[in-house]
Amino acid sequence: MSGPAGREPRRLTRWWRRRSLRTRLTVIAATAIAVSVFVALQVAIELLDSELQDTVEDQLRADSRVLATDAERAGLAQVQLPPYPGSGRLVRVILADGSTRTPAGQPALPPVSEQAGRVAQGASADLMESNDSDGGYLIYTLRAGDGAVQVARVVDDSPTTRFGLGMLLIGLFCVVGGALVGRTVARTGLAPIDRLTAAAVRVAHTQDLDADIPDEGGGEIRRLIQSINDMLAALRDSRRAQRLLAEDAAHELKTPLTSLRLNVELLIRLDRRGTLDSALPAESRTRLLNDLGAQVAELSTLAAELTDLARGDVSDESTELLDLADVVVAAATRARSRVPDIEVALDVTSVWVSGRPAALQRAVLNLIDNAGKWSPADQPVQVRLRAEGASAVLEVDDAGPGIDAADVPRVFDRFYRADSARALPGSGLGLSIVQRVVDAHGGRATVARSARGGALLRVDLPAAAPPAPIARLTAGEDTAAR
Repeated sequence: MSGPAGREPRRLTRWWRRRSLRTRLTVIAATAIAVSVFVALQVAIELLDSELQDTVEDQLRADSRVLATDAERAGLAQVQLPPYPGSGRLVRVILADGSTRTPAGQPALPPVSEQAGRVAQGASADLMESNDSDGGYLIYTLRAGDGAVQVARVVDDSPTTRFGLGMLLIGLFCVVGGALVGRTVARTGLAPIDRLTAAAVRVAHTQDLDADIPDEGGGEIRRLIQSINDMLAALRDSRRAQRLLAEDAAHELKTPLTSLRLNVELLIRLDRRGTLDSALPAESRTRLLNDLGAQVAELSTLAAELTDLARGDVSDESTELLDLADVVVAAATRARSRVPDIEVALDVTSVWVSGRPAALQRAVLNLIDNAGKWSPADQPVQVRLRAEGASAVLEVDDAGPGIDAADVPRVFDRFYRADSARALPGSGLGLSIVQRVVDAHGGRATVARSARGGALLRVDLPAAAPPAPIARLTAGEDTAAR
């Protein structure tokens, strides 16, 4: 039973939501004016009706006092009652025996009511009553002599009716005018949004992100335009970054792919001629195969780093409260497994941060890998982690030749490799990934010269309060020194 009734409000809601904002504002304006006019009409009619009735009652009382004065002077039975003029007031004299006298030619009034009879008998001084059974009369009864006099008027609603019709017509004009004004105001007020919509559609169709939307209007409209322009600027930066990434990736992939292709073509050509064994001795063949393996590994690393870098800040990994010391130890373990010859000396203290474990471990691993390329075989990569004020400070240094002053500003740029690093394996993306991860965690990455003469890479991350059980440990307790 409640199904159809429940669907009606939902249907009306769907209809309303499908209307344009301009139509909604017009309907709201017209409805508000209609309600206001209706309320004002009702109040005005009630006030007018009350005022007219008070006027008629005052007139009836005044006429009754004049007639009562004449009746007391001449007597109720002898008082002169002028003939009825055809309109206006109606009079009647109630005698002591209950009989009545009326002017000649006057229409008959309703019978004397019981309450009016008591006034004639002296039970009360006067009575104002209305009678709607015989055409509608307003009758005032006043005690006079040994009876009473009555003055009556026909209740006439025509002034109120005419006033109500006039007000209704005025209200209709107001509603129509209000709807027109509301539509005009809506059109004028929404004109900046219309232009904004047209500009957004143009940008969507032309893919021209360089066309900023003119800043016009004020208040909310200006903030909306500024927000869209900021969004367009972000999209321009994203497109520019994608283009640079594609160009840099194409450039970096060209060299290993060319080398790989030449080596593979050489092997295929020699194999087709049947001279593979004679043209390539075992030692040369082994060296060539090792080169192929190294090139494939370099391509795999480059592809993984490109994928990681292209994802930007988008990651399914959630942020959690973690001990950065555990992340550093895990990264060092991975670095040793990947390059068994690398030696990593750890000096870490438990420092809690809020971050993504995998991303942070990748950043630390890249720092260790980068330092491992430069450190001599007999010099370990030193990794230090400590709390410094409100920051977690991670330092990775090597005993290599260090970074030239001219290369320092570009150390964290994508694909940038110093001239001295051209002969070393790598893509030039490792430190760029470090920079992105650190920025995503609200930190800062810097480079300097270490005390051993090599490069000192430092990462500052906002520290976080440790979990409650850790927080209860004594201040002097060493929680995770390694």
